[in-house]
Amino acid sequence: MQQIPVDHEIVLKELSLSSAGVIFQSIDNSRQYLSKWLPFVEITKSQADTEKFIQSVNYSEYNKKEKVFEIWYLEKFAGLLGLKDINENYRKLELGYWLDEKMQSRGIMTRSCKQLIKHIFGSMQMNRITVKVAVGNPKSAAIPKKLGFHFEGVEREGEALHGKFVDLEIYSLLKKDMIIK
Repeated sequence: MQQIPVDHEIVLKELSLSSAGVIFQSIDNSRQYLSKWLPFVEITKSQADTEKFIQSVNYSEYNKKEKVFEIWYLEKFAGLLGLKDINENYRKLELGYWLDEKMQSRGIMTRSCKQLIKHIFGSMQMNRITVKVAVGNPKSAAIPKKLGFHFEGVEREGEALHGKFVDLEIYSLLKKDMIIK
């Protein structure tokens, strides 16, 4: 199982079926908070749903296009960081994330993304990372802004959320742009 140390408080661990219970509990406890912006929350109704998600990431042929890391803060589960639409030919991917409501405002996501970006450009040899954020979600949009991503524009009606389509702000970071030390 791959682990990426972030700092003395945070470690990223490759998504594991053994964490399904704690991940589901986090989603369930933060349901109202997370569901405002994340479409998967309303279809995650039981631990079995979380187990199915983990199996789809870890044990299917789709696994080559998606990789998910658990964020552990002071040995407590804090959220997930996902790499999706991984395209090794074009050396690009999309980064997505969510954090338990109780873990907000500690810099956990920014520090975790910063370290994972180093891994993406280094070990994975990617050239481009994209982050998509629902318009009107300032907390989520703050992450790519803090990390030096460039705002590219708005993807109109880019995601279905609560039975309607929402626009997405698109941010990107190229390996040559990286100013993260």
